Amino acid sequence: MSSDDGEERVPLSRRPEWADVRPLPQDDGPNPVVPIAYREDFREAMDYFRAVYLADERSLRSLNLTSEVIAMNPGNYTVWHFRRLVLETLNVGLLEERDYVDHVAEHNSKNYQIWHHRRWLAEKLGPKAANKELEFTKKILTIDAKNYHAWSHRQWVLQALGGWDDELDYCQKLIEDDVFNNSAWNQRYFVITRSPFLGGLQASRESEVSYAIEAIMANPENESPWRYLRGLYKNDIDQFLSDNHVSEACLKVLKSGHNFLFALSLFLDLLCFGFQPSDEFKRVVEGLRNSVASSSDANLATSVCNILETVDPLRANYWAWRRSTLPSIVC
Repeated sequence: MSSDDGEERVPLSRRPEWADVRPLPQDDGPNPVVPIAYREDFREAMDYFRAVYLADERSLRSLNLTSEVIAMNPGNYTVWHFRRLVLETLNVGLLEERDYVDHVAEHNSKNYQIWHHRRWLAEKLGPKAANKELEFTKKILTIDAKNYHAWSHRQWVLQALGGWDDELDYCQKLIEDDVFNNSAWNQRYFVITRSPFLGGLQASRESEVSYAIEAIMANPENESPWRYLRGLYKNDIDQFLSDNHVSEACLKVLKSGHNFLFALSLFLDLLCFGFQPSDEFKRVVEGLRNSVASSSDANLATSVCNILETVDPLRANYWAWRRSTLPSIVC
């Protein structure tokens, strides 16, 4: 195996600085059921790592050894844990360690251990690290816009270290780049509801409803803005029912007769919470039922479930369950 700089790796057993260490082989017992054929360089590195780990040797050579092992297996949580212990003991510069993590993460952006280590570093560095961490996650999200670890880390940074100022603009840019990016919609909701500078959901609801409905009308088949719109009324059913913008958006999409799955789903939620539909709503739903559903029913909500069961076969069982659990007050 070659090292990162292209030089041939020298086995630890031939390095003078490791001459005093007795490697500790892995104990698989006398009759391992499924013995693993480790590569020789990995086996040797782990034998030496076990030796320094059990001896609790927090030295520079131990730190360098963890780098070698991580290069071979970046998911080894014990190695990362020991690396943190060594870093704390040696009082090594944390900015240099962050550069190291940047390098390791280039090809391991979904490795939980790397993100855990990075959070530990950010906690040590404090608020001054916020901008760097946000830029790092932005870099990862440019490659993979739905990287869960990057989004989770970004949200933690905002809450723990700050950096809210430009976050809403960042979300808007991502949505403009890809309106179907549900992760960006989720982050926008996170900012609206958590930012200490925006006044909370109540203060932003009117403008955000308009923003969501504009996105819905442009792409009614996009589930993300529908979910976002519904979330804007979380724990406020009265406002959900009374805001005409919601029902009007549903009706407009339903009347088009195309891409109405999510509009009909939201309309069902309105009905279940006590919404009193207009005659126009009833006529539109009846027309949809006649065109797509094989059964008819005098109950409007039941008809909606029948339509959804037909146009959304992947979740047919769910819509059948919704039909069986409709509140008795639903018309």
